[in-house]
This record gives sequence, C-alpha cells and structure tokens, in this order.
Amino acid sequence: MGDLVIGLLLGAGLFCVWWSFWPQEPAGPRSRRPGPMARLREETLQAGLTSLSAGNVVAGCVIAFVVVTVFALATTGVAPVALCFGAIAGWLPLALVRGRARRRRTHLRDLWPDAVDNIASGVRAGLALPEALAQLSVRGPEELRPAFAAFAQDYRTTGRFQECLDALKDRLADPVGDRLVESLRIAREVGGSDLGRLLRTLSGFLREDARTRAELETRQGWTVNAARLAVAAPWIVLAMLSLQRTSLQAYSRPGGVVVLLVGAGVTVLAYRLMIRIGRLPEDERVLR
Repeated sequence: MGDLVIGLLLGAGLFCVWWSFWPQEPAGPRSRRPGPMARLREETLQAGLTSLSAGNVVAGCVIAFVVVTVFALATTGVAPVALCFGAIAGWLPLALVRGRARRRRTHLRDLWPDAVDNIASGVRAGLALPEALAQLSVRGPEELRPAFAAFAQDYRTTGRFQECLDALKDRLADPVGDRLVESLRIAREVGGSDLGRLLRTLSGFLREDARTRAELETRQGWTVNAARLAVAAPWIVLAMLSLQRTSLQAYSRPGGVVVLLVGAGVTVLAYRLMIRIGRLPEDERVLR
C-alpha cells in the first residue's frame, strides 16, 4: 500500500513538472463589438438623425416591406415578384440611413481640422481645456456646434470633465471625434505644455488624411456607381414587365421562383463583392 501511494505521488509530481513546460497564456480582455442594433443607433447618430432610434428604422423597414408587398401583389397578382419588390423596399430605409451617415462622415472629415485648430487657438489664448471645447459651440463648424453646446451645458451642470467627454464621444459617434476626445483626456490627466503641439500634429494629420481620401474616393467612385447600376438594371426590367400581368405568370411557377431566388442571390453577392473591392476601408470606432 505504501509503495502504491509513493508511486502515485511520484507520477503526480512528474505530471506537474511536465505541465509546467506548457504555460497557458492569460486570457486577454475580449473586445466588445457592438451588436446590430447598437451599430444601427451609431449610424443614425452619424447621419445626424438624433431623434430617430434604431427601433424606428427597423419599424420603417417592416412597414415599407409590408406596404410595397401588398401593393405589388394587388398590382401584379404574382406573390414571388411582390415579395422581391417588398424586400427591396424594406431595405431602402436602412440604405438611406447608411448613405446619409457615410456622406456626413465624409463631410465632417473636412471639418475636424478646423475644429482642432479652434481648440488649439483657445488653449494658446489661455483658456482652460473645457472652455476651449465649449467655445466650439459658438466658433466651431456649424455641424459640430450642437454636440459641443451639449458638452458645455453638461460641464456647467456637473463640472465633471471625464464624464462630459464620454457623453460628447457618444453624441459625436465619430472615429475622428473618438481620437480627439481620447487625446484631450490624456492631455488633461498627464498635463504638461505639449497640448498645443499635440493639437497641431493632429490637425495636420487629419488634413492630410482627408486630402488623400478625397483623391482616392474620386478615383473609385465609378466602381461604386457601376455596381449600383448593375444591381438596379434587372429589377428595373422586372418592374417594367410587371405592367403586364401576362408577362409575369411564368414567375408564379416553381421554375420562375427558382429564377427569382437565384437572381436575387447573384445580385446581392455581386454587389457586395464590387462594393468590397471598390470601396475604401472606413474608420472604425476602436476608442469607444
């Protein structure tokens, strides 16, 4: 019995020695990626639709799908065709919000350097950092004034700079705004005399990035337009055919349904591929 215990202890010790040669890496913090509704809410904020929630956009998609499907079914009398047009209509509100958000991000990209220069001028004139941010509600670019006016109101009410910066970042919902806010947060915590140099460097970087992106977007714009035209063309033809009910009877049969499904799948796949190939990568909010 004693030999058995000694053998077990020896085996356990050798196993622990062997296991020590394979240390496990500590699990790092998992990045919290926002869900679909959170991303949709960010897109509504980036589009400037502050009074519109993600639920409103989803409800608009559902309403558009139902209304257009019922109307197309009453007009054509072919359920598969009506569902196709309903799906297109249900996707339009989401596409409009995303397109508006993309255009507004592009427009704000040209305004951020001026906003950073205004902050640098305020700091150079002797203003405190919160006051330099608050004066953007009067002197800053027109599109950015409401967010900084809300920041000024929050700071006058609470006096908590860090919390007001978090609220400002949520209101802006912009990658460039995130970088600016985090730079100011670090400058506030660390202190020192390098804030002006930091702001000037950030302003120059933003101007160069906006100039480069503008040139690239001009060159690749034809690819995106060609993708949209290629996607819209077959469905425009189908809409023209829907004016004659006799032309659509073939789509009410199983073979016609298969043709519609395959056509829809190929259209979506081709569009996504062309957009992925032709579109420039968007800035992500990594500093949420």
